[in-house]
Amino acid sequence: MDTSGAQEYDRLQELKTFDETKAGVKGLVDSGLQKIPKIFVRPAEELAKDLNYKRAQIEAPVIDLGDLEKTQRHKKIVEEVRIASETWGFFQVVNHGISLSVLDEMLDAIQKFNEQDVEEKKKYYTRDNTRRVRFNSNFDLFASRTANWRDSLAISFLDPDQINSDDLPAICRKSVIEYSKLVNNLGNILFGLLSEALGLQPEYLRKMDCSDGHRFSCNYYPACPEPDLTLGIAKHSDLGFLTILLQNQIDGLQIFFQNQWVDVQPIRGALVINIGDLLQHALFSGPINMDKIFYGPIKELISEGNPPIYKEVPLSDYIAKAFTVGVDENFLVNYCKG
Repeated sequence: MDTSGAQEYDRLQELKTFDETKAGVKGLVDSGLQKIPKIFVRPAEELAKDLNYKRAQIEAPVIDLGDLEKTQRHKKIVEEVRIASETWGFFQVVNHGISLSVLDEMLDAIQKFNEQDVEEKKKYYTRDNTRRVRFNSNFDLFASRTANWRDSLAISFLDPDQINSDDLPAICRKSVIEYSKLVNNLGNILFGLLSEALGLQPEYLRKMDCSDGHRFSCNYYPACPEPDLTLGIAKHSDLGFLTILLQNQIDGLQIFFQNQWVDVQPIRGALVINIGDLLQHALFSGPINMDKIFYGPIKELISEGNPPIYKEVPLSDYIAKAFTVGVDENFLVNYCKG
């Protein structure tokens, strides 16, 4: 007898029950559970497959942005960014202009948000992606094959100059505002370096609106009673242009490089930079209507000897695709291939 329908119904009900608590994974931990719910347990074949991957004893590049304004130093940094972006798609930056105290205060503020009274957090719990401030567990909860062991606070800044808002949670408002301004400046610097690494003018990517607005995804990973059965976040690629990641000092982040997993060791004060799908796609943009914005290869970089790998896609289609699949299927750069 085919019982797949009943199994699917049971899973859906468990997902709904979990979501309706609005307490996230932290709520499960606070309840004192000793075994994780089935919705978080990865399939046995997936666990076995991961065991077969090599784990490399190599380190992702670390780029020192100090003395960037000096001509020879600037050229060296541009070349380091080019090599790291082409080879890894990841690198860490130090001497990036954001003080250690600001970084520590940001991490502390997000921890305090997640560890405050659950009734206060529930005020921000939503799956409405149009909301500027959104707290939930697994934005892709009902689309992913397996839920991840994390809660997230997402904050969207459509205009970097308009971030001092009472919409932000009071417990982390000051730190979020300060960090947002500084990380936006760093993003502009990185887009300049990436433009030069592509052989373009420093302002090229910024003029194409790559740095207009940004979004914080503040992930919180409570201690798990069965950590070998689940993940904090499944393997994925990032959807946007560029990710600037602030790690705490707990190991766990890995990147996939040359068919092997590489641990990204936390460096105190460093930030991890990840080339996102849209930047890999190498884009151009048009009017602000999403149906009229197309992403495709930069014309100046295409030639008969260097034909495009990716096709032009409307931003509206790209966004729709992103929110209808699980994070573990979000390799949208493949969706853009011609």
